[in-house]
Amino acid sequence: MAEAPRLDAPGAVTAPGASAPPHTDAPFTPGAAAPTGRAAAGAAAALGVTARATGDATVTGRANGAATTGRARAGVRVVPAWVWGVPPVVVLGLVFLYPLALVVRQSLTPENGGGGGAFDAYASVFASHGFREALGTTVWLAVGATVGCLVLGFALALVIAFVPFPGAKGVAKFIDVFLSFPSFLITLALLFIYGTVGMANGVWSDLTGAADGPFHFLATPWGVLLAEITYFTPFVMRPLLAAFSQLDTAQLEVASSLGARPARIVRRVILPEALPALAAGGSLVLVMCLNEFGIVLFTGAKDVTTLPMLVYGKAILESDYSAACVVAVVNIAISVGLFGLYRVVSKRAGA
Repeated sequence: MAEAPRLDAPGAVTAPGASAPPHTDAPFTPGAAAPTGRAAAGAAAALGVTARATGDATVTGRANGAATTGRARAGVRVVPAWVWGVPPVVVLGLVFLYPLALVVRQSLTPENGGGGGAFDAYASVFASHGFREALGTTVWLAVGATVGCLVLGFALALVIAFVPFPGAKGVAKFIDVFLSFPSFLITLALLFIYGTVGMANGVWSDLTGAADGPFHFLATPWGVLLAEITYFTPFVMRPLLAAFSQLDTAQLEVASSLGARPARIVRRVILPEALPALAAGGSLVLVMCLNEFGIVLFTGAKDVTTLPMLVYGKAILESDYSAACVVAVVNIAISVGLFGLYRVVSKRAGA
């Protein structure tokens, strides 16, 4: 008959044939060394209540620590978020908004401190033939330069992106560098080529023996238009190249395999994808052309008067500051409106 297990001590079970562990009645002393290894594992398994109690104590300790940390953090003074916005607003106000407010105030001040109305200067400027002519010249030059930049920029971007030739990546990198050039530098280069004593007239004189060459268009509105198209075309090419880099070439391959000619591929596949980039680049060029001053000044086109040139003439040459401020306010209003349009177009285009 099998021998039944013996219970030699409370809570201990001794298997048959195994020696019972020595029994001791010594109570557990706090601070005594905790069991390690297998003994600790067995103790944790056997004393589930004790383990849970230990876990509860740990959670309680963490909660107490978090509460202590929270009280410590509560004692630290937190700076409100709006305080950090005060310095840039102050700098922006002193550098830009205050001078702009002075311009607007001067435009509303009667000439020579007279007793006229606040808008007399506006009425006088709007009624002048010079202002209307300058406004028309500014608009048609800006629109013409924008159209020219769109056409030329689209054609050049197509060649760089889709026509493999040595140095294509270098040309694309040069466009990024070209964007940092000042406008008067491009105008100065055109003067060396097409100016009255430029290279083109010099070559003509050497070949024909004439004392004067035929190239004098640089001092006309067409010369200003050429200079603006030359300078602002890369501002259209940059977003176009970015758009072309994201175009799926599989579409072009499929269209070509179906027998579509290059012109049809450009019109039906590439152009629809490029329209947002064209709109964004064209809007930016239009805004910059409206405010261009250096190109008109350096070409020496005396008969070309734009709004920025009119501001310069009224303020510096005629000392009519009220009229100059009126023209400046009009120019700013047009520019801000077009810039808002540019932002809307860029947002829709994802630029």
